Amino acid sequence: MNAPRRTSKLAIVGAGAVGSTLAYAALARGTARTVALMDVDRSKVEAEVLDLRHGGMFVPQAEVIGSDDVEVVRGADVVVVTAGAKQKPGQTRLDLAEATIALTRKILPGLVEVAPDATFLLVTNPVDVVTYAAQKISGLPPERVFGSGTVLDSSRLRAAIAEHCGVAVGNVHAYVGGEHGDSEIALWSSATIAGVPLLDWKSLPGRPPLDAAAREGIARDVVESAYRVIAGKGATNYAVGLAVTRIVEAVLNDEHRVMPVSTRLDDFYGIDDVCLSLPTLVDSRGATTVVPIPLSDSELVGMRASASSVKAVQQRFGL
Repeated sequence: MNAPRRTSKLAIVGAGAVGSTLAYAALARGTARTVALMDVDRSKVEAEVLDLRHGGMFVPQAEVIGSDDVEVVRGADVVVVTAGAKQKPGQTRLDLAEATIALTRKILPGLVEVAPDATFLLVTNPVDVVTYAAQKISGLPPERVFGSGTVLDSSRLRAAIAEHCGVAVGNVHAYVGGEHGDSEIALWSSATIAGVPLLDWKSLPGRPPLDAAAREGIARDVVESAYRVIAGKGATNYAVGLAVTRIVEAVLNDEHRVMPVSTRLDDFYGIDDVCLSLPTLVDSRGATTVVPIPLSDSELVGMRASASSVKAVQQRFGL
């Protein structure tokens, strides 16, 4: 693996709750030597940059810049797009599609022009549809245009399993697949706890069983958790900021990390021409190879249903 690039530049498009939190997380972790914020609201982006700069002595050395001009993105290694319509209480992620696709059509060509060699990471919801649109609009190789997918959902799943079973979250390996949204599915058949297949897990003393009812409850909680956060505080930002930072680091540091990002599937168990999340190798080239994990019959049915849901939205908007 290659050493981290000392001149790495991360550009973040959108200085709202997610974009500004991502910038903060990236600075705190030392993700890139330059963090650039772009937003159409000039006073907002300038204020965010100033606030971030004021904490410079407490984080690894980095330059923080920002502007409403696309030139601030020039030469970026990774461009993260968080700009889009804000999800309101009661809205599904797919409800946001029309406004967000229109915005993507407007801003993406200019971003590609100033950062033609960048890897583009889409975070804006509905992320699977937006990622598919961005691949079409940009004309870039599909591995260089991918979505944050179910990386955060998988973190939520692992945390819920760990709490239920009474183990550290680092001992849990489990993924959420499909749409980042209501049709997503927990991939139980490939999940493990401390190397033990999750479906063979024997409960520790004093812990409840991880039976089918418990798994169903956990999966439902993962789907609904974002809605609870949005209802309570108006947006999700902390966890998604951290999740996206780890994806960016996997690219900048050429980590060859397996992550459930949203990529275009081509003849995956008969699923093709749609962006969905499955464990995928992420390195300096982008999201390169979908890992051929086993799927149970019910999981495959769920993946196909998820594909149909996302494809229906794509077709509605002529994608």
